[in-house]
Amino acid sequence: MSHDARAWVWDHSRSKGTGRLILVLIADRCVDDRCIAYASVSALMKRANASRSAVRDALDKLIASGELVWLDDRQGPRGERYYYLPDAARFLAGQAKARDRYPAPTGPESGPSKPFEGGPETGPGERNPTPGGTGFQPGRGPESDPQNSREPKVNGSKSSSSPLIPAAQWHIDDASQAWLRQQGHLDRLGEHALRAADEKWRNYRAVWGPRTAAAWSADWREWITRERTPAPGRPHLRSLPGGASTGPAAGRTYAERHTTALLDALTELETNDTPTGTE
Repeated sequence: MSHDARAWVWDHSRSKGTGRLILVLIADRCVDDRCIAYASVSALMKRANASRSAVRDALDKLIASGELVWLDDRQGPRGERYYYLPDAARFLAGQAKARDRYPAPTGPESGPSKPFEGGPETGPGERNPTPGGTGFQPGRGPESDPQNSREPKVNGSKSSSSPLIPAAQWHIDDASQAWLRQQGHLDRLGEHALRAADEKWRNYRAVWGPRTAAAWSADWREWITRERTPAPGRPHLRSLPGGASTGPAAGRTYAERHTTALLDALTELETNDTPTGTE
């Protein structure tokens, strides 16, 4: 079945460049006509021979286009993300209906065709081996076989029909608040540093295209996880006298605002280090 999913990407996908290659690598892991598979960023980097930022940007563009949907309610054996190719699944389902309507003729040289057993009401099916011996290789054992017939079926709640919104319209919901407390990020960063990190994230993502609320939530959590703990006694650049304002200046790029903040910080440090004659 991975061959059918790959064929759909090559013949019908609108993606280009690295995004097209990433979509092919994910399609290669699909085990039935539902076109669901898991993949980690590191594995995609290795197989695509691409940088982490290139893979992440490609995934973001694919999700924004609707050709790829991230199923955030499922994880692979090592925490890999599950993805769904909705357009490919619809195309393969249409082909299956056409085969049922016009079955292939049988004769003495070919036995009767086996009934089609796949579909949204069955398990994901058997796992296809990964070509080349690299890439998506789940560990062995009873807890390392997520793509088998014992898996619960996906209810499709994270489909491409979810509305796309810009980053500015995404708000920290109750689930994200609970996640902050559970993971200890609120205690680690503090409310002030957390607000600064959230503002920085929104400034960076302001130029990104619309995405689903679930995709923004996942991206925001990754950003907060990577945010460094502020050094004790070291004020935030925005809180220094004469520093950049808390809101983005009209007509100025992020690089210009960042440079201004750094210059203001250096000026403040030089002022504090100037001898007063009372030493």
